Amino acid sequence: MKSTRDQVNIIDAYHELGSYRAAGRLCGISDVTVKRVLARQQAGGPWRRPPRAVPKNTDPVLAVIEAKVRATDGRISAKRLGPQVRAAGYTGSARNLRRAVARVKATWKRQRRTYRPWIPTPGESLAVDWTPVAVDLQMFCAVLSWSRYRFVRFARDQQQATTLALLAECFEELGGVPATVLTDRMGCLRGGVVANQVVPAPAYLRFAAHYGFRPDFCEAADPESKGVVEHLCGYAQRDLVVPAEGFPTPEAGNQAARGWGQEVNGRVHTETQAVPQGRLEAERAALRPLPSLRPPLRRGEGRTVDRLQTVRFASGRYSLPERCVGQRVEVWVDGEQVVIEQGGQEVIRHGLVGPGEAALLDAHYPRHARRPVRAVRPRTATEVSFLGLGPAAEHFLRAAAAAGTPRLAGELAEIVALEASWGRGPLGAALERATHFRRFRAEDLRSILAAGPGAPTPAAPGAPLDRGWPAVPVRPLSAYALAARS
Repeated sequence: MKSTRDQVNIIDAYHELGSYRAAGRLCGISDVTVKRVLARQQAGGPWRRPPRAVPKNTDPVLAVIEAKVRATDGRISAKRLGPQVRAAGYTGSARNLRRAVARVKATWKRQRRTYRPWIPTPGESLAVDWTPVAVDLQMFCAVLSWSRYRFVRFARDQQQATTLALLAECFEELGGVPATVLTDRMGCLRGGVVANQVVPAPAYLRFAAHYGFRPDFCEAADPESKGVVEHLCGYAQRDLVVPAEGFPTPEAGNQAARGWGQEVNGRVHTETQAVPQGRLEAERAALRPLPSLRPPLRRGEGRTVDRLQTVRFASGRYSLPERCVGQRVEVWVDGEQVVIEQGGQEVIRHGLVGPGEAALLDAHYPRHARRPVRAVRPRTATEVSFLGLGPAAEHFLRAAAAAGTPRLAGELAEIVALEASWGRGPLGAALERATHFRRFRAEDLRSILAAGPGAPTPAAPGAPLDRGWPAVPVRPLSAYALAARS
């Protein structure tokens, strides 16, 4: 390859001498090279010949690299990608792999989608999202897009009733209702998805119609479509949750969140260079009015009493009376106690238990106070005849089975045969005595029957006998001393 300066000298020599061969001798090259340089000049370039394409050992796995870079939005590293490309057949060095990944990432960044700045209008949109902060603690975040007014609360779950209650509380604090509420495709508010169109849940749709806003859902797995609230979730975790090292209960978190909200909404926002509280006062004129008839804010969390007569709260179970089965109750925490209410009336209070534990009251299960007993179901003729001897026979059978009596079926057959010789009454008494002394063989029954009613029956010791003996004078021990006798 000749440099651009060399090519200029060749062209100048040709125009000076007018011959390919003469120009070649002057420049020290062949006449064929002079002809090619002139042809390249007449064609308008290029002045440098493109390098020859050299195959690379990363070309067979280039599709795998591109797919992973696209799936991870350009965040995957060559080291993390190494085992996958080697499984796909790559045998080259780690350096070549790093270079290939870097080239694919650079191409991905150039081809990745661009954005048009979104300019919100007053009263237009409220972005809402949930984020977990602990095992049994969830954080609800909402931000009014134009004024950047932020609302943060804590709860134990992300259920539909909890979400709608916190939305209602947010509207009350804003003093109005925005035109649109933007959420991700959370399961508690989503009824279904058809052709990428989200169908709101019926309860959420009724809630939206009551308050007068339009529910909107972002793209699936696309936090960029609601980046303003995603940023709020991260900011609240860093500035509210982490300094406090978490919160033991949602009530403690909500108390801290109210103070934190007053603080951050009362100082200048870095994006708008204005105080969100002041902008909210101006935006309230554009918000839709709150409905005149709206239920009071929920005090606790709604639960349905299951067939175990319990409600599940913070991964623990709490019992209720049988009349509450299938009905809706509210559960909230008062200090170290869990309060369960129905229709505004307190039903029961339990001590707070840990996850996986249960707080049960025996008074709630009067029909299940005793331990469950497996029913005795005779199947053979011998079993039917034996149990026909009366309740003593059933007690004898349960005790003998629990004691692990060998050949119990054969022993029962022999015991049934004793009825013909001794009669049902004596045999029943013998069964009671055998059960009392835990003797479960047919030979033991024969011995008891042969002993007859004269066999002693041990009884528990009773009170000492008091026959009313006459009182006699008692002499002290000192009267028997040797010194007194002398």
